[in-house]
Amino acid sequence: MASTVTVSTITTLTSVTGITSMAALGLGAGISIFAVLLLIGMLTTKELAEASDGSRQRLISRCLNISIVPLVMSFAVIVALKVFEILG
Repeated sequence: MASTVTVSTITTLTSVTGITSMAALGLGAGISIFAVLLLIGMLTTKELAEASDGSRQRLISRCLNISIVPLVMSFAVIVALKVFEILG
């Protein structure tokens, strides 16, 4: 009976850990996709603002650098993690 309880407990813990890992992976992937899309949008806006002649557009372009730099860093981390995941 003790071995049955132990096997049942281990099976339950394994399945709960697997479900938790999958949920965490899904959340991480969602955040990664959001960060990359946000970076693409901000880079596009910055390029369009730099192409304009107005002083407000130049100000917007300079202000976007504040948020683009951390997103580029997070993009580099995301790419590095994916490469390490693929290489194993």
